[in-house]
Amino acid sequence: MARKDRKLLGIEMDRVSAEGYKDLPASGVVVVLDNIRSAYNVGSIFRTCDAFKVDRLFLCGICAQPPSAEIHKTALGAECSVPWEYAPETLPVIERLRAEGYETVCVEQTVHSVKLDTFVPAEGKRYAVVLGNEVDGVQQEIVDVCDFSLEIPQFGSKHSLNVSVAAGVVLWHLRLRG
Repeated sequence: MARKDRKLLGIEMDRVSAEGYKDLPASGVVVVLDNIRSAYNVGSIFRTCDAFKVDRLFLCGICAQPPSAEIHKTALGAECSVPWEYAPETLPVIERLRAEGYETVCVEQTVHSVKLDTFVPAEGKRYAVVLGNEVDGVQQEIVDVCDFSLEIPQFGSKHSLNVSVAAGVVLWHLRLRG
């Protein structure tokens, strides 16, 4: 016999408002987007950052910025809750975050990348997660200055995930384990 279930109504989910988001405790996680070309991916990442209470989102290089109809379409208003900054270049953002004490982590397949399923975030450590361009990934100069690379293990024929999907996988892992 099938189990009876019902979807929760929005008012039953006990979510904070966009204004209340800024009053939530810091997560210790920020996200840096390195030249993401699709405004829809940027919007999707805004929404994912909201879901996992990311402290700040940095949009670098060619990333679209709010206000944008394309961002809003996939962010569904998360561009109003997640604090964000734009920078024309990614490297100064990485240098700033390292100076502020963040461990910088690029999500990329590299010679010495750490498999996400084996990575356990250190308690009390703050992480800056860098996600790269849909075609070229994280710029090599950014890989070179990051503390380490995280790789999402995959089992099919494709060698990468959509950047917004990768953001969700990594942020879920960091928040679950952190």
